[in-house]
Amino acid sequence: MTAERPGETKAPVLCAGIAVQDIVLRVPRFPPPGGKVMADGFFIVNGGCAVNAAIAVARLGGDARYAGPLGDENDTVSNQIIAGMQREGIDITAVVRVRGAKAPVSGIMIDAAGERMIATYRDRSIEAARHPDPAAIVANVAVLLADNRFPDFVRPICEAARRRGLRVVLDADRPTQLNDPLFGIATHVVFSAECLRETTGCDDLEAGLKRVMPVTRAFLAVSNGAEDVLYLQQGEIRRMPVFALKVVDTLAAGDVFHAGFALALAEGRDELAALRFGAAAAGLKCTRLGGSDGAPRRAEVEALLARSQARS
Repeated sequence: MTAERPGETKAPVLCAGIAVQDIVLRVPRFPPPGGKVMADGFFIVNGGCAVNAAIAVARLGGDARYAGPLGDENDTVSNQIIAGMQREGIDITAVVRVRGAKAPVSGIMIDAAGERMIATYRDRSIEAARHPDPAAIVANVAVLLADNRFPDFVRPICEAARRRGLRVVLDADRPTQLNDPLFGIATHVVFSAECLRETTGCDDLEAGLKRVMPVTRAFLAVSNGAEDVLYLQQGEIRRMPVFALKVVDTLAAGDVFHAGFALALAEGRDELAALRFGAAAAGLKCTRLGGSDGAPRRAEVEALLARSQARS
């Protein structure tokens, strides 16, 4: 199920994986070990790779759906996360409530350059959750976007999607092993630079991408902040420049990138066009404070792409 033309029909994208509540402090600089710093402000926002992506998909004009484990009905933070997704128009029927559990929470500092430091609390019982019917939740979607923070939760969903012949985009955010089964299941794997380096042991991202090639037939790419996006095409490394914009806050930028990429694939764009759409969305997100609250609207992304094309 894909749109005939981008924006004409809402393409359904299921985002599966972690949900977190982010408690964010703005600081002029990061404190030294054992030191203190006075914050300039703070905010609380929905976070986690899959939730950030679902918010971005919704704002970019897709039919956003979320599947992931959260605490039970007595957990205030889980209820706040769900309410936030509902306000964005995200379908949350595939949420799994875990009895006695609490939602993950992250404490985040963002400095004056927009860089971040993160500490996360996660209830281990959340990690044991499974969706009872993976086949049902992928029955009417165009693309599955899964992060690898809860690999045992997302793997059956990824397998169900592949049995239906769907494209499965893996947000490789958590460092793992080269024999990770998710690499073999996914049709598209887009790494963060940190994950690719730690997973492959290669500081050089080009070498890292090539090291992953033998373990998967998936399309492979890696994002690296303000540096070029690297991707493999017929075994050769290609580069796609990102957009030079003023950075205010990089929190959730990678997740917005994955969301834009997955939605563009769902709407029928090829991989290069999808990477560019994702990069434009992520670039705009970086120009505004607020983590996932800074995810852009579709018209903004299309305008940035049009301006860039006009200059080239």
